[in-house]
Amino acid sequence: MGLITLSNTIPWLSLIWLSLLVPTLLIAAIPSSQKTLMRVVGTGFAFISLVLSVLVFVGYSPDVGGFQFVERLDWMPQLGISYLLGVDGISLAMLVLNGVVIFTGALMSWNIDNRTKEYWVLLLLLTTGVYGVFVSLDMFLFFVFYELAVLPMYLLIGIWGSTRKEYGAMKLTMFLMAGSALAIIGMLAIYFGSGLRTFDMTVLARNVTMSAELQRIFFPPLFLGFAVLAGMFPFHTWSPTGHVAAPTAVSMLHAGVLMKLGAYGCLRAAMWLMPSGAHDWLPIFAVMTILNVVYGATIAMAQRDAKYIIGYSSVSHMGLVMMGLATGTQIALLGAVLQMFAHGVMTALFFSVVGRMVYERTHTRQLPELGGLGKVMPFAAVMFILGGLSSMGMPGFAGFWAEFNIFIGVWEKYPLIAVIAAISIPITGAYILRAVYAVFFAEVKNPEFLHLPKLTWQEYTGATILATILIAVGLFPSVLTEVINMGVAPIAQQLNDVVVAVRP
Repeated sequence: MGLITLSNTIPWLSLIWLSLLVPTLLIAAIPSSQKTLMRVVGTGFAFISLVLSVLVFVGYSPDVGGFQFVERLDWMPQLGISYLLGVDGISLAMLVLNGVVIFTGALMSWNIDNRTKEYWVLLLLLTTGVYGVFVSLDMFLFFVFYELAVLPMYLLIGIWGSTRKEYGAMKLTMFLMAGSALAIIGMLAIYFGSGLRTFDMTVLARNVTMSAELQRIFFPPLFLGFAVLAGMFPFHTWSPTGHVAAPTAVSMLHAGVLMKLGAYGCLRAAMWLMPSGAHDWLPIFAVMTILNVVYGATIAMAQRDAKYIIGYSSVSHMGLVMMGLATGTQIALLGAVLQMFAHGVMTALFFSVVGRMVYERTHTRQLPELGGLGKVMPFAAVMFILGGLSSMGMPGFAGFWAEFNIFIGVWEKYPLIAVIAAISIPITGAYILRAVYAVFFAEVKNPEFLHLPKLTWQEYTGATILATILIAVGLFPSVLTEVINMGVAPIAQQLNDVVVAVRP
């Protein structure tokens, strides 16, 4: 049994994504002059979605395992399409992550004064799509929500962004649309190649009837189609550009949640539904992830813009996620999903400090122009340091347990890859400490920075929530690892069964 018992007659998962779709309609009906009311409605419903996500998390029964809170409704039965929702241990962690990031992102959006109504509508639509992806068990529905999550990014960056925002928005959109095209090819291959003519992923996973040859051909398009959004090398270049161009809350969602959609798609669709193709291709992708991990950290070290540092840091950390997925063992998959959660919270904290607290007041993110901000905003300095400690994988923070599990899993299967990837660890420590010193403790470059406006209650609240979660998961990792482990175990077993079947 779960910690609490939730009624099976209530469609909890539908309520979660509807809790952010409904306020888009309410905000659209509010007069444009009522900006504070829009912020209250948007933030209030974001909090409701977080509460619902936490309720489902604590209501999940580890004793039963598998997919729970299942909702099923025939949509287009002649095509094998249904409205099918459900959550397992992987989905649960991602639901809570999305709830935390959208609520804290909403708090960081109270300063948006230009076209406020359109901003909140697009922000909530984006997060509606994210929730939908994490609860969908029908492949067609999965892709509908996936596109809903991706498309609003173009307008959110293009209208409310900064620093080459049109270029960043277009580059992001072109890359992600190309990835979506590849993913569609892979999904259609599963639909027709399985012979089952259904988009129900639970049925497709139980009855893998697609031939090994077809899986070998179509696994790469499906995996790489989602890996584009995960920022996998060499398809990563859109990511730092998009991070820098986006407004604060969108950067938080972009790095904190959207990149996780890509990794989630790789795991849930490609690896789960085409285990034989995964067996053939994952070793190659594991080698490619070395470039993500080491290259991303090295380029982050060379940056002078604080947002670019976080952007390339995300490339490196998401490389660890993809490395764990490509390893395919249970402990590596556990570490990968935990890293998705830890990195999501960590980058949300980073962007809330750099984008909202620092840049909105100083109007610069260049390290040589900053300095001494620890005297003016000590809270921001503490929050950035806490995020940095998690990024560096220090014990006592969520990032430590994620990286620890990944490196154990990778070492067991690919020890040389683990050794090479470990080069990123000291580099990560170097660029984090460099950024901390340059922004908060170096000599003050501009005397005006000693008289910056005070932080708002929204900034205090949002950053405190994010930092508390990093520490809480670091001290009590079993809160997440137990349910995540139950989610990745069937996929790891499926991959292992393929290995046993092909072994001479």
